[in-house]
Amino acid sequence: MSVHELRADAAALMRELGNDFVSRQLDELQLRELSAHLGDLVNSVRQAPPRPALTREERFRSFQDALVEPTPDAKHRMLSDSIVSGGSNPLGLGAELWREGATACMRATLGKAFEGAPGRAHGGVLAALLDETMGLVNAMDGALAYTAQLNITYLAPAPINVPITSRASVVAREGRKVTVEGVIDAGDIVIARATALFITVDPATFLAHNDQTLSA
Repeated sequence: MSVHELRADAAALMRELGNDFVSRQLDELQLRELSAHLGDLVNSVRQAPPRPALTREERFRSFQDALVEPTPDAKHRMLSDSIVSGGSNPLGLGAELWREGATACMRATLGKAFEGAPGRAHGGVLAALLDETMGLVNAMDGALAYTAQLNITYLAPAPINVPITSRASVVAREGRKVTVEGVIDAGDIVIARATALFITVDPATFLAHNDQTLSA
């Protein structure tokens, strides 16, 4: 197993721990023992050297490569530390992404840690999932774009511990402006619909600031 795979496995376990911690009633002894173990783990992790930084160009290429394979069965992660689709981010959603023709798709199962109202996923988390999916449509076209406006209509409660799927596609283009529509569903239940305006950016201009590096 590669270091990348081991890192993703460790992050997945930390996500599970976070969801279980929120959903379980630990007693005083368990909490003291957990804090002691976690303190040791934190100290151990901090002994490791810093991760090498990726340049903007490397990050952009990773973004472009995220949806190369058009086969629906081929699921991918994006940048490993992405808060939505990064498999190695212990605080993220751990969503999988793929494409169906011209449609970008993402699927996530939101645990107890992402709960808003009792038994329902937080609306802001759903907005992040939609925004990421809608942004991927631009990556599918090899474009770099930023969200300028995002309008969401919530139609039904989003369940926790149940897979939900977000899909998005381009509906209009006008110069640098790209209008994208998206939807989240849980099976036959439509949870939310959204429309977003993206502004494309010349990759050459973006990469001109390549002297600024961002953490991998």
